[in-house]
Amino acid sequence: MSAKIRLYVEHPLGAGQSIPLEKEQAHYLFGVMRLRPGGAVALFNGRDGEWQAEVAEAGKRTGVLICLEQSKPLQMPPDLWLIFAPIKKARTDFIVEKAAEMGAARILPVGTDFTNSERIRQDRLQAHAVEAAEQCGGTYVPEVGELQKLSRLLDDWPADRQLMFCDEAEVGNALQLAAQDHKDAPWAIVIGPEGGFSDKERSRLHAMEQAHVVSLGPRILRADTAAVAAMTLWQQTLGDWQ
Repeated sequence: MSAKIRLYVEHPLGAGQSIPLEKEQAHYLFGVMRLRPGGAVALFNGRDGEWQAEVAEAGKRTGVLICLEQSKPLQMPPDLWLIFAPIKKARTDFIVEKAAEMGAARILPVGTDFTNSERIRQDRLQAHAVEAAEQCGGTYVPEVGELQKLSRLLDDWPADRQLMFCDEAEVGNALQLAAQDHKDAPWAIVIGPEGGFSDKERSRLHAMEQAHVVSLGPRILRADTAAVAAMTLWQQTLGDWQ
């Protein structure tokens, strides 16, 4: 029987491998979920797939799990980055969670000319990505990068990485991705801040050879809604939802 509880761990996973638990993990499994020795837990670490494990030792602040057998192989997402400008705290958390659920390989917060938030807690956002992977059944956790300037990111842009540019100035126009557009290439999606892109940023993005300008429908979307809409469009057209 498959475990109903999934937990991300840093340790290598394999048959017979013992996994020592951190204090917070022990509290969650034994204090909140009330597991006891012999209880089942599904483990993943982003490298070795998902493994069924059982509780060998259970304490208030510590515990040990033993790996039994692999239940899922490692399932890598498409080579897709989501680039977004941080917004209000809860909505930034939402973007990271949904990007992890929907199959982003990397999540990159950027500062733009009109970005409202100039600081993030990278460790907290990474924890949200882990929680999203635990909840959605994923075996891979995307890296959440440190906040960097959009201009600096574009300065070092890889020549082979295509860029889906969601330009709010194109609202209502019929600009879409085509299924044959660089299907096997690495990709990125860039979403603007609440105030939109500046004219300078928009001109630079339009001028990039790798840029594919798209419209996300007839209405201007909030940044968090735009992230979900853009990832849905890309996944259905070029990703692993086909």
